[in-house]
Amino acid sequence: MTVAHAAFDAVVVGGGHNGLVAAALLGRAGRRTLLLERRAVVGGAAVTDELHPGYRVSTLAHAAGPFRASLVRELGLLDEGLSFIHPEPRVFAALPDRTGLALSADPGRSADSIRPFSSRDAARYAEFDASLRHVSRLLARVLEMTPPDVDRPGAKDLWSLLRVGAGFRRLGRKDAQRLLRWGPMAVADFASEWFESEPMRAVLAARGITGAFAGPMSAGTTANLLLHAAAGDGSGAGSAVLVRGGLGALTQALAAAARRRGVEIRTGAAVERITLRDGRATGVALAGGEEIAARAVVSAVDPKRTFLGLLEPTALDPDDLRRIRCYRSAGMASKVNLALSGLPSFTAARGLDPAVLGGRIHVGPDVAALERAFDDAKHGGVSERPYLDVTIPSLTDPGLAPPGGHVMSVYVQYTPHALKSGTWRERRDEVGDRVLRTLEAYAPGIGSLVVARQVLCPADLEETFGLSGGHPYHGEPALDQLFVARPLLGWARYRAPVAGLYLCSAGTHPGGGVTGGPGANAAREILADRG
Repeated sequence: MTVAHAAFDAVVVGGGHNGLVAAALLGRAGRRTLLLERRAVVGGAAVTDELHPGYRVSTLAHAAGPFRASLVRELGLLDEGLSFIHPEPRVFAALPDRTGLALSADPGRSADSIRPFSSRDAARYAEFDASLRHVSRLLARVLEMTPPDVDRPGAKDLWSLLRVGAGFRRLGRKDAQRLLRWGPMAVADFASEWFESEPMRAVLAARGITGAFAGPMSAGTTANLLLHAAAGDGSGAGSAVLVRGGLGALTQALAAAARRRGVEIRTGAAVERITLRDGRATGVALAGGEEIAARAVVSAVDPKRTFLGLLEPTALDPDDLRRIRCYRSAGMASKVNLALSGLPSFTAARGLDPAVLGGRIHVGPDVAALERAFDDAKHGGVSERPYLDVTIPSLTDPGLAPPGGHVMSVYVQYTPHALKSGTWRERRDEVGDRVLRTLEAYAPGIGSLVVARQVLCPADLEETFGLSGGHPYHGEPALDQLFVARPLLGWARYRAPVAGLYLCSAGTHPGGGVTGGPGANAAREILADRG
């Protein structure tokens, strides 16, 4: 066994985007920081790989959260060559009957697209968009704050809560009452209160179920929609931010920014355990036997892997051990990547500018279809007609595919990690087959364009990308696992119940999506503790 003699100020376990953000900010503050990544490349779920010769695609996550703008500025990511793409419209809801709904950042353009489905919905859209943006500005502050200490709130906690309270009062009576009602609501009810047309309801409902093992009729799913809205600009259209070169270009820029600030990054370095002395984290031990000393250990891997995989069971008291075992992180998502010889012909987009397909393409005709897809999965089955969130990034970033070719990235929900029958090794191809069968109803002939396909099922998300339960958000984004309860009550301030150990993954506030928020918030708290 080799022991490192020179201690680091911090060692970050996991090179996903949150780990990179935390490391870069610690390095920027002058802390001697080491980042360890078990895979051969940093990026975690935000990587770009070659799917087929000449075809490159964002392998797992395919859209930036959107990534926090303040981090782009603070870390000088544009100087590292990072370039974002903001497609318009943001989302196109394709229907199999030659119609489609396009939602843009401009409420007027969105209303024009809604009008053929419902003149009433078109008239209400401006109010909906304004109210959601208003509420989102308040919630955006909550996303950036450290959850308060619920047992012993300090002066900073009280000040933060007072600021949020003042912002809540400034919402005005109508929007304040709306916010209080919306959070616990099923997103299907939320969508129905505002709109009567099924395509509009389905697009909204999808924002509440994305990343959740829940259906649109499940209570609390509107909170998920509100979090997604607050992470962006609050638009009724949602967000659709792509990265030139795929999401791997974002994490490579983060890695370059971290190195420029003195951070040492080691890949192919699998952490086997977090070392302890007298109940305090003192560093990490690698799979090859090397031990690395550090004044602080920062875990960017999910909470279950951190506490049940990297720590000895005796590090936690029995009640805490029971609580983290009960933390819900059963995944439901798969990813299908396609290399295509040409642009698929979506029936709903015929006669329109191909740019209508440049953002997110929603595939899920109505709320009932989304709920039926969930029904399959909650009983351990693979959805017959899954909800799909699709991008064709080569439309706005042609360098991802050869001339005339395209890549398609398909987020698939619902495909449960725990199957009632069979194994994922046996059933992986079912997901790819069902995705293509579903897409054929919207883009006839797409199957004939497929040059290559990649299917990543929940077992792959767990084994290859290290996501416990195959959950893309490092844990269920449910009301009892958000804010002061993410990952658990008493553990929400980025400080683990083990001295010297910090958390910065999507399993902490403000949760999942490629935003960089958990990494940034955690770095702030680490620096506050350690001067």
